[in-house]
Amino acid sequence: MKIDLRSDTITKPTPAMLTAMMNAEVGDDVYKEDPATNELERRIADMFGMDDALFFPTGSMANQAAIKLHTQPGEQLIADKYAHVYNYEGGGVSFNSGVSCKLIDGHRGMITASQVEESINPPDFYHSPLTSLVCIENTTNKGGGACYDFKEIKKIKDVCVNHKLGYHLDGARLWNALVANGEDPKQYGEVFDTISVCLSKGLGAPVGSVLVGDKNIMEKAIRVRKVLGGGMRQVGYMAAAGLYAIDNHISRLSEDHKRAKEIGEVLTELSFVTHVEPIDTNIIIFKIDSDQEEFIAKMSTKNIHFYGMGQGKLRFVTHLEYTQEMHEYFLEELMSIKLNKAVL
Repeated sequence: MKIDLRSDTITKPTPAMLTAMMNAEVGDDVYKEDPATNELERRIADMFGMDDALFFPTGSMANQAAIKLHTQPGEQLIADKYAHVYNYEGGGVSFNSGVSCKLIDGHRGMITASQVEESINPPDFYHSPLTSLVCIENTTNKGGGACYDFKEIKKIKDVCVNHKLGYHLDGARLWNALVANGEDPKQYGEVFDTISVCLSKGLGAPVGSVLVGDKNIMEKAIRVRKVLGGGMRQVGYMAAAGLYAIDNHISRLSEDHKRAKEIGEVLTELSFVTHVEPIDTNIIIFKIDSDQEEFIAKMSTKNIHFYGMGQGKLRFVTHLEYTQEMHEYFLEELMSIKLNKAVL
């Protein structure tokens, strides 16, 4: 039995999802003639109560397109220092849009309205970049699956309105936040100008993200997607996986969250674990006082695989393919592990 806790991106389509994919009605999506893709876009736009949606091959491309739609070269966006758009999208903010980032030292990847307010450059001071966009991430990847308090999200929106700034949500794991907090997607649609949601993480589709937003912004999205190389043809086979995922895999995310919390409880009892980050959803980040590589190697011999994040941190991520049987085996093996203290 192989247990892979590196990421929730490693999942493969379930048999039922594969059946839905093979039965998809498809056409040429570049001509907007792919029925499955059109249906997925309509469904997600309706879920969020927003005007339009557009399918993208990746979450990074969806985020980069949103940034391009909101900004002009030489301008600046505000984001947390852990933000995916800054750390994990290949420098696309500067490469694709010619935009710089003002990074905020937030808490577990989350920023506050007051921090945003303080970070806005004076619009009449032409020596500094013009602030034009605020990007937040919910849940936070590098922040350990942390969920924003929606009240703070709305406070940030007020700042954006007052300063005429765009407001984009990197919602790669927004589904997890919605389930964890019992929230309605329409809450988010009322606040954000654009939202990207991922289908290939917690929801288990093989590929794909969707950018959703207001019509005045989204009318240019298909052109930006084309420029970025994201125009696809019979992509309805992938869209069908997304449709199956939103119908069948959202509510089950609570199982991933429950198992993640149970892993956290075991970690706090292990002598070599020095700190476990709060666990809101399906990501567990922790530190140990022993050699990380030894820990990773010992667990690998038991066919249990995960990542070190650097800076003394390790990470487990629960997901669709991490079953209860795997969970019980993993907890048993975790409790039995013995490590040597790191040499300081």
